[in-house]
Amino acid sequence: MTKQYYSNGKLLITAEYLVLDGAQSLAVPTLYGQSLSVKEIGDNNLLTWKSLDEKGKPWFESIYELEGLHPISQNVVSKEALDISGTLNKILTEARKLNPKFLSADQGYEVSTALNFPRQWGLGSSSTLINNIAQWAQIDAYTLLWNAFSGSGYDIACAQNSSPITYQLKNKTPIVQSATFNPPFKNNLYFVYLNQKQNSREGIVQYRKKEFNRFSTISQINSITQRMLTCTRLSQFDKLIKKHELILSEILGMPMVKERLFPDYKGAIKSLGAWGGDFILATGNKTAPDYFREKGYNTVIPYSKMVK
Repeated sequence: MTKQYYSNGKLLITAEYLVLDGAQSLAVPTLYGQSLSVKEIGDNNLLTWKSLDEKGKPWFESIYELEGLHPISQNVVSKEALDISGTLNKILTEARKLNPKFLSADQGYEVSTALNFPRQWGLGSSSTLINNIAQWAQIDAYTLLWNAFSGSGYDIACAQNSSPITYQLKNKTPIVQSATFNPPFKNNLYFVYLNQKQNSREGIVQYRKKEFNRFSTISQINSITQRMLTCTRLSQFDKLIKKHELILSEILGMPMVKERLFPDYKGAIKSLGAWGGDFILATGNKTAPDYFREKGYNTVIPYSKMVK
């Protein structure tokens, strides 16, 4: 018998970094995501793992003995493979702590994961994996995330929802609410990949070192999030993007992505998630994709082809 699980990818539209401190964020699950397939294969006490990319090509393979979840075979012994194996071991070990019956040692398993987006895009290859494993282990995905790593958890909320949401931490408890974000100008919204993956954990470490008035800033960001949800004119939306970017630029001590890379662009541009990589949100007309492609950014995805 084979069990199948699936989780949605994620994009954080507002409150990057500040969502960690309780700001209300607007987040959207993507049409892209990751599946996980589990097949029980008798009593060999082994876990055979294979991870496939969007083209169906294996990018990680390993075999683990179930008792200690130690790898006994890996396809490539490189630093990346060792890092991936260590991360997987950590997730599975924490999952077993939360459900001691998970991965019982009198059983064998064949597991395969499959992304339907390029891994470097930063749409949630880790969060979708954590949510899929949590479903498989029948445990709480937020607890698994926080026990194994860190983060706000908005990506887990996106993994579990199929429409835009607002996400907020109150007393370390996730508050997830369905949001109506279907602006009349959504055909003017584009997601552009910056050709480099950003390490969000490093970004969080740097953010934690910053000193600023969190109460006042969170209040401003909450207002922007709410106004984005009710915004009906693109010109209003552009102003909200610019205000949000300015706030974060001052906190992080980093230039806004528009002034750094696209100073001559006529529309508004906003970083999404960790600053410096992954996707940006750009507003513009039908010529916007041509502008970015001419600059060497060939992955330009219209809103309707990215967001659920």
